[in-house]
Amino acid sequence: MANLAEGGRPAAATQPILRIEGLAKVYPTGTRALSSVDLTVDRPEVIAIIGSSGAGKSTLIRCVNRLVEPTAGSVRLHGTDIVAASRRELRAIRRRIGMIFQEYNLVERLTVMENVLCGRLGYVGLMATLRWNYPPEDIAGAFALLDRVGLGGYQDTRADALSGGQRQRVGIARALMQRPELLLVDEPTASLDPKTARQIMRLLRELATERQTPALVNIHDVGLAQRFADRVVGLSGGVVVFDGPAASLTPEVLTRIYGDEDWGATIRPDSEDDQESTGR
Repeated sequence: MANLAEGGRPAAATQPILRIEGLAKVYPTGTRALSSVDLTVDRPEVIAIIGSSGAGKSTLIRCVNRLVEPTAGSVRLHGTDIVAASRRELRAIRRRIGMIFQEYNLVERLTVMENVLCGRLGYVGLMATLRWNYPPEDIAGAFALLDRVGLGGYQDTRADALSGGQRQRVGIARALMQRPELLLVDEPTASLDPKTARQIMRLLRELATERQTPALVNIHDVGLAQRFADRVVGLSGGVVVFDGPAASLTPEVLTRIYGDEDWGATIRPDSEDDQESTGR
C-alpha cells in the first residue's frame, strides 16, 4: 500500500521542493505570529493559506524568502536552508523564488515591458540593467509572457495607466520571468472586484500547472481558495490547524480555522460552473 502523507496526499519519494520545520516568529513587541509551523510541499500544486486577520498568513509567506526574519525553525528549498543562508547566499536563493504582491510593487513610471524585465535583474549584469540592455531571449520571453497573461500589445503602456487587474497580471509576468522554483503570492485578489479576482486566481492556477511550479497563496476569500487551490492550509493563532485537499473544506473545518459561524453558504457547491475566461 502506498505511503500517504497527511490529507491523503502521496508521500514524497524524493527530497521535497519545500520543507518548513518548526518555523516561529516573535516580533520585538512580543507578538507571536507563528508557532512551530511545519509544512511540506513535495510536488507542484497551488496551496492556499487561509485564516483570520492576524493568523500569521502573510508572516508565513514572507518568512519563506526572509522578507520577514524567522525567530526559529528552518525553511529548505530543494534542501537549501534559507534561514541559515548568509546575505550573499540569500540573494542567490531569492532569484529562485518568485513573489507576487498584493500592492503589485510595480515601478509606476516604467512601462509594462520594463516592469516585466525587472524579473531578470538578478541574472543580468549591472551595466546591462542600467542600460536596459537585456539578452534577446529575455525580450522574447517577456513578450510571450505578456501574451500569456492577457496583456499582448500593452508592452509600452506605463504601469500607472493600468487597472488593478492589469497591474496584477504584470506582477505575475514579472515573477515568472525569474523562472522560479517556487511562487509566493501575498493576497493577490484583495484589491480586485469579484470577477477580476476569479480571473487572476484562475490564471495563477493555469500558469502554475503549465510551468510545474508550486505556489503558496495567502488569501482571505475561502470560496476562491476552494475553487482554485489544490490544497488548503488553515492557520489560527500562528498554528496550522488544517492541512488537506481543498475539497475537504467543510463547515466544521472552517469553524476550526475561523471560529463559530454559519459556514454552510461559504462552501462552494460541487456543481458550480468554473469555466470562465482568463481574459482582461
